[in-house]
Amino acid sequence: MIKLKVLCLCLITSLSFSRPAAAEETVAKRIVSAWTLVAVTAERADGSKTEPFGTNPKGIIIFTDSGHFSLFQSRADIPKLAENDRSKATAEEARAVVGGSIAYYGTYSVNETDKSLSVTLDGATFANLLGGAQRRDITSLTADELRFSNPRTPSGMTLQTVWRRAKAQ
Repeated sequence: MIKLKVLCLCLITSLSFSRPAAAEETVAKRIVSAWTLVAVTAERADGSKTEPFGTNPKGIIIFTDSGHFSLFQSRADIPKLAENDRSKATAEEARAVVGGSIAYYGTYSVNETDKSLSVTLDGATFANLLGGAQRRDITSLTADELRFSNPRTPSGMTLQTVWRRAKAQ
């Protein structure tokens, strides 16, 4: 009987410690990682949708535990420049690069109650984004996937982005 009680106690103790830690962690802790871009969908005011970085976008977003982040997104088919010198890009080449990519970095905070991010950009390839805090609504966060929306871009679109947690190399 004593052995049965000890066995039951051991089983109960092991079960209570085997719960997934992610269920107890805050969004702020769960988001810290490097995430690779899976998809970006833009919805216009008229309801039509487009994929501004194509069907196979490239990108990464990194959230640190100190509240910093960095993002890069691009089309998979960004052209190489004819000259091996960025300062000698033709107008057409520059338009393809600017229209097919974006990068920015800054600081972020998480609102645990409404599951949103507040990002403040310190630098960007599109300087028009610099300024005050911008909201990103987290629509889903699992161990391997992060989805958030940018409710209003300067061009008036709503962006939905899907990220996959980057695997260790």
